[in-house]
Amino acid sequence: MRKAHELEAPEEAKAEFDSTHIRLPDDLLPIAAELPHEHQAPPELVEEHLPSAEVPEKSSAATLSQWQLIALRFSRHSLAVASLFILMLLYSLAIFAEFAAPYTRGWGDVEKIYCPPQLPKFSFANGFYTNRIERQIDPITQKNYYTSTGDIVPLGFFVKGEPYEFWGLIPMDRHFFGVRDTSALTNGKPGTFFFLGADKYGRDIYTRLIYGARVSLSIGVVAIIATFLLGATIGGISGYVGGGTDTFIQRVIEVINSFPHLPLWLAFAAVLPSDWSPIQTYFAITIVLSLLSWTGLARVVRGKILSLREEDYAVAARLLGASHGRIIFRHLLPGFSSHIIVSLSLSVPGMILGETALSFLGLGLRPPVVSWGVMLQDCLNIDVVANYPWLLMPVVFIVLTVLSFNFFGDGLRDAADPYASK
Repeated sequence: MRKAHELEAPEEAKAEFDSTHIRLPDDLLPIAAELPHEHQAPPELVEEHLPSAEVPEKSSAATLSQWQLIALRFSRHSLAVASLFILMLLYSLAIFAEFAAPYTRGWGDVEKIYCPPQLPKFSFANGFYTNRIERQIDPITQKNYYTSTGDIVPLGFFVKGEPYEFWGLIPMDRHFFGVRDTSALTNGKPGTFFFLGADKYGRDIYTRLIYGARVSLSIGVVAIIATFLLGATIGGISGYVGGGTDTFIQRVIEVINSFPHLPLWLAFAAVLPSDWSPIQTYFAITIVLSLLSWTGLARVVRGKILSLREEDYAVAARLLGASHGRIIFRHLLPGFSSHIIVSLSLSVPGMILGETALSFLGLGLRPPVVSWGVMLQDCLNIDVVANYPWLLMPVVFIVLTVLSFNFFGDGLRDAADPYASK
C-alpha cells in the first residue's frame, strides 16, 4: 500500500502543475541560437579590391612612432631622397673643405690666369691624369689662349700637396684628389690641375667653390636658427596670449611683410661698417637676413598654438601650475615640430640667395672671404663672362642647392602628416 501511495504522489503533483501552467510541446520550444562570433568569422578586407589610399597598414606599422612613420613616407619620395643625398654631399664638402680641395684657399698661379677647365682622364698606363697646357699670348690681339704641350700631369687620391691647417687646428698636407707629385717638373715648371678652370688671379675655381660652400651653406643654417628663435617665440606668444597682444603682433608682421625684402636687405647691409672683420660681417649678414624672414614661421606657430592651447593636456598643464613658457615650448611646440622643420627647410634657399645677392653687389661679405656671392663679383663684366664662361660655376652650385632644398622641403611636407591620405 505504501508503494502505491508513493507512486500516486508524483502523478497528483504533475496534475496540479498542469492545471495552473501551460506546458508547450517539446517540438515548439525555441532552440538556443549561437552568437555570430561563434559560428562564422568576420569578412576579411581584400587589398586588391580597395583603393590604394584605403589599404590598411601592416600590423608592424601600428607600432611605429610618428617620426618613424615620417621617415617611412619620406623614403618613398625618390626626388626628395636624392636631394637629401646631394645636400649631404655639399655639406660634407663644406665641412672637410681643406681636405677635399686640391689647393689651399689663397693659392694661385699667375701664369695660369683664366685657365680653362682641365678634365681628368684615365688610362691603364698612366692612371688618372690630365693634359698639360701652357698660356700663349696672341701677338696681334694680345689675348690669352692655352695650348696643350703633349705632356701629362699625373693625378691621384690622397696626394701630398699644399700644407694647411684643418679648421685652423690640425696641420695637414694631404688632399683628397690632386696632382700626384707636385715636385715633378715638366719643362722646368710643376704641373697644375684646374678642374673647373681658374680666375683672373690664377686661383683654382673648384677649390674656391668648396671653400665658398662652407660660408654660403652655413650662413643659411645660422640665419635659420635665428629665424626659428624669433618666429617660435613671437608666434608662440601671439597664439597663446591672444587678445590685444595677438592683434598687435599680427599688425607688426603685416607691416614687415609689406616691405620688399631685397631693397631692405640692401639698406641694412649698406650701413654696416666697412672696417669690420670678416667674422663680424658674417654674423651681421645673418642677423640682417633673419630680421625679415621670421614672420612666416611666426604665423605658422601662431595658427597651430591657437588650435592646441585648449587641448586637454595643455589645460591640465596650466591647472597644475606650469609656467606659460613651459606650456608653449614644452607641451605645445613639440606637437607640431614636424611642420616647423618643413617651414624652416623651405626657408633656407631664400637665405642663401639673400647672401649671394648682397655679396654679389658688394654689400655683404667681401674679399678675402670666399663665398659663392663673392666669387660672382668676377662676372660683373659681361665681356669676361662671354670669354670665360667657367666663371659662372657658382651659379650652377647655387641653383643645385636651391632646388635640392626645395625638393627636400616638399618631401618633408608630404611626409609631415603620415596619417593623412593622399
